[in-house]
Amino acid sequence: MNCALSPVALCLGWSPCKGEWGIRSSMRSVMKRLVLMALCLAVVTVFLQPNPSWAKEAEPLAQDPVMEARLNSLAEQLRCLVCQNESLAGSRSDLALDLRREIRALMRQGQTDEQILAFMVSRYGDFVLYKPPVKSTTWLLWTGPFVLMLIGVGVLLLVLKRRRLLPEPPPTPEQQARLQVLLKNSTPPTSTPPPST
Repeated sequence: MNCALSPVALCLGWSPCKGEWGIRSSMRSVMKRLVLMALCLAVVTVFLQPNPSWAKEAEPLAQDPVMEARLNSLAEQLRCLVCQNESLAGSRSDLALDLRREIRALMRQGQTDEQILAFMVSRYGDFVLYKPPVKSTTWLLWTGPFVLMLIGVGVLLLVLKRRRLLPEPPPTPEQQARLQVLLKNSTPPTSTPPPST
């Protein structure tokens, strides 16, 4: 006889090996188990339902395709402050969505691209620009990598020069003893006179 238990039969108290209902087979016990299974199924069903609060609000498109193209070109020039390696146009973070919404509002007010960029820089600093301008506050940003590279090359050359100028350390006593053993065991090269002509 196959004694495999199905989960439902096990929950209800059925014993396939005995071919009968088990000790817990009273009608009250079976009803309790059925109600418990129905309740668990209802809870799982509720939690598996998609929740509308999980969805993000759809990004409104501009009524004017020209304005949308202008927004995209402007957003390509700005850095997402959350992602930092993505432009504002490519980012899907909540802050990027808010900033694009704000740029749309500024465009509807009739501001130019330069005014919008100036507003973003005044609010978030030069970091918001994907290509920050070269000026006194960003000079280190532009020249820093080259200065550090030159310092690194200079230190490397200095270390190599000093290493070359250092005298070779004398051999340790262990090395001298090993050298003496090698010299004793080696046979001196025989010098053969060059053939006379």
